[in-house]
Amino acid sequence: MNNSTPATGVFLNYDGNDKKKFKRDRSPCSPSRVLHLRQIPSDVTEAEVISLGLPFGKVTNLLMLKGRSQAFLEMASEEAAVTMVNYYTPATPHLRSQPVYIQYSNHRELKTDNLPNQARAQAALQAVNAMQSGSLAITSALAAEGALLPGQSSVLRIIVENLFYPVTLEVLYQIFCKFGSVLKIITFTKNNQFQALLQYADPMNAYYAKMALDGQSIYTGCCTLRIDFSKLISLKVKYNNDKSRDFTRLDLPSGDGQPPLEPSIAAAFGTQNIIFSSYAGGGGFAPAMGFAQGAGLSIPAIPGALGSLAVTTSAASGQMTIPGVTGVPGNSVLLVSNLNPEAITPHGLFILFGVYGDVHRVKIMFKKKENALVQMADATQAQLAISHLNGQRLYGRVLRATLSKHQTVQLPREGQEDQGLTKDYSNSPLHRFKKPGSKNFQNIFPPSAILHLSNIPPSVTVDDLKNLFASTGSTVKDFRFFQKDCKMALIQLGSVEEAVHALIELHNHDLGENHRLRVSFSKSTI
Repeated sequence: MNNSTPATGVFLNYDGNDKKKFKRDRSPCSPSRVLHLRQIPSDVTEAEVISLGLPFGKVTNLLMLKGRSQAFLEMASEEAAVTMVNYYTPATPHLRSQPVYIQYSNHRELKTDNLPNQARAQAALQAVNAMQSGSLAITSALAAEGALLPGQSSVLRIIVENLFYPVTLEVLYQIFCKFGSVLKIITFTKNNQFQALLQYADPMNAYYAKMALDGQSIYTGCCTLRIDFSKLISLKVKYNNDKSRDFTRLDLPSGDGQPPLEPSIAAAFGTQNIIFSSYAGGGGFAPAMGFAQGAGLSIPAIPGALGSLAVTTSAASGQMTIPGVTGVPGNSVLLVSNLNPEAITPHGLFILFGVYGDVHRVKIMFKKKENALVQMADATQAQLAISHLNGQRLYGRVLRATLSKHQTVQLPREGQEDQGLTKDYSNSPLHRFKKPGSKNFQNIFPPSAILHLSNIPPSVTVDDLKNLFASTGSTVKDFRFFQKDCKMALIQLGSVEEAVHALIELHNHDLGENHRLRVSFSKSTI
């Protein structure tokens, strides 16, 4: 093996000098869908290594080099690998309480067909692929290692043991929404234990969340999650308040007179001068949900992975605060950063964030056009937008979205120079969620390469639509009209980023005959 190449097609010829090549300050490789993992624990399983990649997309191959504490993970796309590296670079992942370092490999693909000891890795991959395709007939490494097979239920029952600090509905949402669209949450206390029922849009989201989070602790040494599948198929939520929430029904009342806090939670709220301590072997959320002493946790968020969760304590009250959530109650203003100033417009942000809620105002910063403020209709819609768009690639950059310290977006004063960077959309006819109980609430999905098109007039053909999307610079991979309703269709583009750009450009496009194209992300396949 050439010692100048960190990862080649033959992985079994490392020598003792190889460690010098893997210093973190070495010149980085160009992006590749093959990732090199270092310092993995000797007793780690194939399934645990694969789980690092699952939130970012399909894992297509794996090579374990346990003797050298290394592994190579191949993702289905370079885009997924880039998102994974961008996520784990500032937030080092942990396996069995040990930090693991991830970088791009010089290889473009893994060729492991002729290598020995690959049976376990391939079995684990087959198990994941079977789960992703919805197959329940899994007799493979994951099952053998004790992982529960995915059931039909998309509802999880969550018990929080050793409740030393309060766990709010917002905390649960921030943790679990990174594994998929959370539709409903109900919290309650039973047998002196704080519990919750949480419903995902898809049973596989529930499975992945259970696999990743069961047995993990929200705070070091306490608030441990015990998760299993509920026998319930769907949750019925009557009120949207601090005990229950239906994210598909923003029109629900808050209810009259909330019950008092349970004694155990009230006691935790009253705790004074809490100091977080970390201890050897203390479980924390992957990738790094443990606290250094006196420190809060901050993890950057991406669609499908653990989200941005910073938890601190107030010495005055002893209460837990999540900055921007409980710190700014009901805040609906988002700070959006790392934008491409050459391509972004207020209208573009209005259309994109409008997929997840009704955008009232947008302000691109006059002196720093990489940043913008987006004001949603309410705090729930703001959280939805963060969970789905933070970490999404937009015009060649990775978008960052978090809650702003501002409570509202101020319009420019009369005569104030603004260059058209601040727009008021409060009365826009393009709002998707104006009608209470609208079906649009049930069709909120993460950005995907497949778009759902509707409101298509009969005169518009397949080629018309293909050419329309190609004109935005998209590669059209597949297309089909709905058999029962030719006003609707699915179109598959070359990448998620292409689909995001096309949605921004073509939603509300005039197709003639008083028909304007409606575009949204789809979870369907063609």
